Amino acid sequence: MKLAIVTDNPKSWFVSFARQLRDRLQRFGEVALLPSAAEIQTGNEVAFLLSCESKVPSNILARSRHNIVVHASDLPKGKGMSPLTWQILEGKNVIPISLFEAVEAFDAGRIYLKESFTLQGNELLGEIQTVLGTRIIDMCERFMNRYPDILSEGKPQEGPATCYRRRTPKDSRLEPNLTLAEQFNLLRVVDNEQYPAFFEWQGRQFVLKISVAP
Repeated sequence: MKLAIVTDNPKSWFVSFARQLRDRLQRFGEVALLPSAAEIQTGNEVAFLLSCESKVPSNILARSRHNIVVHASDLPKGKGMSPLTWQILEGKNVIPISLFEAVEAFDAGRIYLKESFTLQGNELLGEIQTVLGTRIIDMCERFMNRYPDILSEGKPQEGPATCYRRRTPKDSRLEPNLTLAEQFNLLRVVDNEQYPAFFEWQGRQFVLKISVAP
């Protein structure tokens, strides 16, 4: 059986988890770890499209029998970009995860697995990503353990859909007149290097980095 795992951003936090998933799935057959969906070869049984930033066109989806995405929301609620971050900013600590079939329409395919995990509310970005990455690996392995029988259990998405927009570095802006407690969820999800928290004061811009005390 030929499998593929695609993570299309070399700087993505998920790259190390993609390697772990490759190692876990090798017992099912040949596993290719790819930096771009365009590199997917024809004849794959399953392609896992994980932490991909670009929409995969239908002609590339057709190269694999099944294309699987894992999305940190209760689909069809929370389609779009950075669903985990947006939910934390909304004050949520119970985070749902959906494993579903990729189709041409965005985040719209049949759902095979759903679960959730609970955060304490004081984890920072790296810790949050570790929890999510581990869950994604487990769900993908569970899908393969039950493949192909699990395909018959797929359910269409039902109910009203919502969609999150793509976040930009400007979304890491702090308000200097608000307290740290009021903005702690924002501090939890900033990346100290790629999109650090910042604020403006007396005509200057300042960067604020956060880490757990040793």
